[in-house]
Amino acid sequence: MWYFAAFALAFAIKVPLWPLHTWLPDAHVEAPTAGSMILAGILLKMGGYGFLRYAMPLFPHGMETMMPLLMGVSVIGILYGALVAMVQPDMKKLVAYSSVSHLGFVMLGILSLNRQGLEGGIYQMLGHGLSTGALFFLVGVLYERRHTRAIADFGGIARSMPLYATVLMLVTLSSIGLPGLNGFVGEFLILIGAFQVSKLHAVLACGGVVLGAVYMLWMLERVLFGKLKHEVNRRLPDLNARELLAFAPLLILIVVMGVYPKPFLDRMHGSVRDLVRHVESRLEPGPHAEAAPAEQPMTFEPVIDNAGAEEEDSDVEKPNEKGAS
Repeated sequence: MWYFAAFALAFAIKVPLWPLHTWLPDAHVEAPTAGSMILAGILLKMGGYGFLRYAMPLFPHGMETMMPLLMGVSVIGILYGALVAMVQPDMKKLVAYSSVSHLGFVMLGILSLNRQGLEGGIYQMLGHGLSTGALFFLVGVLYERRHTRAIADFGGIARSMPLYATVLMLVTLSSIGLPGLNGFVGEFLILIGAFQVSKLHAVLACGGVVLGAVYMLWMLERVLFGKLKHEVNRRLPDLNARELLAFAPLLILIVVMGVYPKPFLDRMHGSVRDLVRHVESRLEPGPHAEAAPAEQPMTFEPVIDNAGAEEEDSDVEKPNEKGAS
């Protein structure tokens, strides 16, 4: 258990799990756009990978002992990240706290330790890298034009930047798990897997889905729609061809992963099956454990006399083989 706790602490900081998440929003705010995209798209996934490849297979008994605690912490992270994101005045900090919430979903699926939960957690890691990486990209595009990330400095820019508004809308809907986009598949599998283990944790995590829609759509409404409060926003240039070309693979994958997830899930089946079998075999009673005696099936045996010959009685009908079986 202590070995698992040491590994879990290290990987929980990397994920990050609540309450070890405090470094992430500051890192995102201080990092350039490319740094935030790499951090969200690749580096944060090393925490979940560490749980899958090291902490859980090496120390399954410790994992089994600490699973309720870690699942509870994951649910707290889902709700806490969503609530704090809702009150952020900075677009980049809002997206950073949304990462805390989404990664809580990832850990909830991984800790469920069933096929749906594990595959949902891995799929959510892929989907989070796309949608949150694209959100940081969009925030960076707006910052380059306006040199501010404050939500209050925008409003009504969908009129001057229609292409930008379209891309931001699609990526936002992906982030909140709209069916048909990549965020839905991972969250749906995670909730199915978590429900099999703990109905309470799954129901509470559903609240994170609702809150995710609240803070993301509210941000969208304040940035894109309403009146043009600042005259400078009327002259903002829209996305150019180079930026659209950079967004294209992200948008294509967001739609493909939401509409046709089978190729991605098929590649997970083997490793997820092996992981579940390995952990379950390690959790079985050891060779010195006292096993309950197995029930012996009833059999019909012929009566043997002292000389070893089978007694035959013409008056008694012997049971046939079908009846004996």
